[in-house]
Formats: sequence, structure tokens, C-alpha cells
Amino acid sequence: MVRLRSISIRNFRNIHAADVELGPRLNVISGGNGQGKTSFIEAVYLLATSKSFRATKPIESIARGADIASVRGRVTEDDLEREQSVGLRRGGRVARIDGKATATLAEYAVTTPAVVFHPAGLALTAGPSAERRRLMDRVALYTDPTSLVALEQYGTALKARQKALVERGATARDAEHWEALMVEYGGRVMASRARAVEKIADVGGRAFKEIATPGLSMNIAYGPSASSVPSEYREALVKHRAADIRRGSASIGPHRDDIDLKMQSVPVRGAASQGEHRALVLALKIAEIEAISEARGVRPMLLLDDVSSELDVERTAALFKYLGTMPGQVYVTTTRPDLIDTKGIGAHRVDFVVRSGVIA
Repeated sequence: MVRLRSISIRNFRNIHAADVELGPRLNVISGGNGQGKTSFIEAVYLLATSKSFRATKPIESIARGADIASVRGRVTEDDLEREQSVGLRRGGRVARIDGKATATLAEYAVTTPAVVFHPAGLALTAGPSAERRRLMDRVALYTDPTSLVALEQYGTALKARQKALVERGATARDAEHWEALMVEYGGRVMASRARAVEKIADVGGRAFKEIATPGLSMNIAYGPSASSVPSEYREALVKHRAADIRRGSASIGPHRDDIDLKMQSVPVRGAASQGEHRALVLALKIAEIEAISEARGVRPMLLLDDVSSELDVERTAALFKYLGTMPGQVYVTTTRPDLIDTKGIGAHRVDFVVRSGVIA
């Protein structure tokens, strides 16, 4: 099991300075709205992955009036301890393990796995396909470490082909070269995503039955937008050249993949209620944890931001009952700590209160 023992936060959002010793199992972070609960859990996620689940640019997370921000922590995995840190500045970030910068941010991200559920995460089932592609790629990063390189190479070829078509038309000579690369790297991406979805499908279905209204079931399948047969994929790219010039992007390929989510054999988008979407998202998060656990060999930390406001009382109780069967460190933010029923998790609960960015 991997767990965060302590965290030091400097100039991150509205938390100017915090040094916190954390509990080994369940950490409940409470406080009023706008006090810094989500900022704290965001800092934990940043330390684990080098990324924020709220901001797209590092500068967005730096406190007003500050030039840099940092998060540092002590992490234990089995009997080994390491120090991890992430520094943020305008235009970039630096991630270090035991004082040494990692070769890539992807290498850093898989060292201390973490999975987060937050209100905006409901877009995973109700929103556009980009969120579901990110889920596939997060899991694929652990099951197939080369998948990120393939995805980056595919993106480069995708943009180069589009530029060639726009500048020189559908008969551009170099379009064939870029399409060959799209097929090569796109095929690798699709293969890794198919394996990732296979990993989460079974666990996600079982978790949904535990969390959702009794009698409901969920089915998960990979939805590629291009053929896995290279010759068919290339032929389709050639066929769509003129249309791709008009639409500004390739009509098919991994950049348009999706996860086919069904509830009672009916597509969930437009059919599931808000409560059912919440249960679907939590089931997928639990499946993500299990898939990463199997691939990485450790239990990821689970971060639940304001989950009690997103689920009704019954679903919240079902969630914590299910978490009681799962080992691992859990973080929960809430405005009402008294409503967090954690009997199933046991006595290892530590409570924190956040007021105006101060954590006690």
C-alpha cells in the first residue's frame, strides 16, 4: 500500500503555509465553502501526479502575489520511504523524487498513484468524450507505459497531416506519410485503450451494483472510431481527406474514441438521472483504482472532494460500505463531517478543519 505520511504546502491557492501529518487510512477534511478544503485535496493530487484536477496551467494554482508555489511530502510504500515534491512557477513545473528531477512527468505520475472524484468529474459520464478518453489513457499509462509516447506521436502526425491538407489540398504528397504514422501510432493507442477498458469493465460493473439503486446494471465497452485493421484505417483516412479539410480535423482516429457506457442496455447519456450519473462515475473511479492496483502493484490513494453533496444519503452510505472492503488511504472533503458514515472503514479516521487556508 502506498500512503502519504505528511505534506508541506507553500503559496498554493489560498493556503500560504501548511505542514500536516496525515492519517494512514481515512482523512476527513471539513470546513465552510471557500475555506480551502478543495485546495488541500488538490495539493495532495498535485504531489502524487504533478498535475491539478482543477487548473490547466501551473500559474492558476499559485497564490496571489506569489511567484512560485510548492508541495512537498513524505510517501511510504511497503517499508520504503521517499520524498516527493512539485514546484510551480509561471510557465512550468518541476517534479522531484528524493531531490532528483524525473526524466519525464509521466515517470513521476506513476510512482504514487492517486484517483480523484470531484463535482466537475460528473462530466466523465454525462459530458463530452474527452473525459472518457482521459480515463482510458490514465489506466493505459500503468498497463502499458509506452502508450503515452504513442499518443504523443499520434498527435504530432495528426496535426501535421491536417496542416498538409489545409495548405496543399487533398492531393498533398506528404499526407500519405503522415497517415501512415497515424495508423502506426494510432493502432498502438487503440490497442492500449482496449486493454485498459477491459481492465475496468468487470470491476466497474460490480461496483455500480453495490453503489447504485438495487437492480440496476452497467455495461462498459471500448468505442474506437477507426478500424483496428491498418489497411482499412488508411483507406478511410484517404477517403475522408476532403471532408477533414472542411471540418478542420481528422474524422476518425483515437482522438475521437469513446467508452460505450450503458445502463440496462441503454446508453447512459440522456437517459440516466443525475443520481445515476454520480453512481456511474464513482463505479468508474473504483474500477480505475482496481486496474491501477493490479498493474502497479500498490493501492492508489482515493481523493473524494465534496462527495456527500453529490450523492444522496443512501448512495453515500453504500460508497463508504464499499470502501470498507478496500484497503488504501482515503481523503474526503465535506462541509458536514458528522454526515460521513465511516463505520465500515474502521477506527482509523483523522479529522482536519480548514478555515481561511489554515489547516488544523
